[in-house]
Amino acid sequence: MNNKRIIIAIDGHSSCGKSTFAKAIAARLGYIFIDTGAMYRAVTLYALENGAIESCIANEQKIEAMLDDININFRFNPERGASDIYVNGDMVEGKIRTIEVSNCVSAVSSIGAVRRKLVAMQQAMGRDGGVVMDGRDIGTVVFPDAELKIYMTADAMVRAERRYKELTAKGDNVSLEEIYENVVSRDHADMTRAISPLRKAEDAIVLDNSHMSVEEQMEWFDREYQRVVGC
Repeated sequence: MNNKRIIIAIDGHSSCGKSTFAKAIAARLGYIFIDTGAMYRAVTLYALENGAIESCIANEQKIEAMLDDININFRFNPERGASDIYVNGDMVEGKIRTIEVSNCVSAVSSIGAVRRKLVAMQQAMGRDGGVVMDGRDIGTVVFPDAELKIYMTADAMVRAERRYKELTAKGDNVSLEEIYENVVSRDHADMTRAISPLRKAEDAIVLDNSHMSVEEQMEWFDREYQRVVGC
């Protein structure tokens, strides 16, 4: 396989399996995986725990003042075969996946100061290539020159059902209706926010995985990767 180490940017809707897909790609290529959504969730969790969000209404001034106090990094967890996210030295991988954080993350990710800080961190992490990064604005803002851009989507109810199974398997007490409403509202918030809205980059390739298995998605990726790197 070609040894050229490229930047792979994956954007798309919530709960369509972007992170799972990106992790699998990184493992296959020996690339670094950077979960940008987890970074926004980490800021949201910190804001919730420090009184800067009430009823999912974000206090922008408080959150902006907190940003210099938030140190985010990833550490590989050999037991999971993936990286966990840490905030100020505390592992918060489980805490950032709750429905409370999911309901509030769009309000935080739409704050300009938050996006500027995290985009700068993401660009520093991926500037040397050999990375797979997923989020909402990777191919449009963070790495507009990425060699391979993928725009992932899936039917909203399919995404809600996947998320519901994931959360209930962990023992969370949630309803499918609640998850579906969260998916739809996040789509709207992500696509209509003033700063870095979710949109398909002109040169991105669409992957609708509503009815695709993990194996089929990886076969699709292999074809597109080989096309880009010239294998």
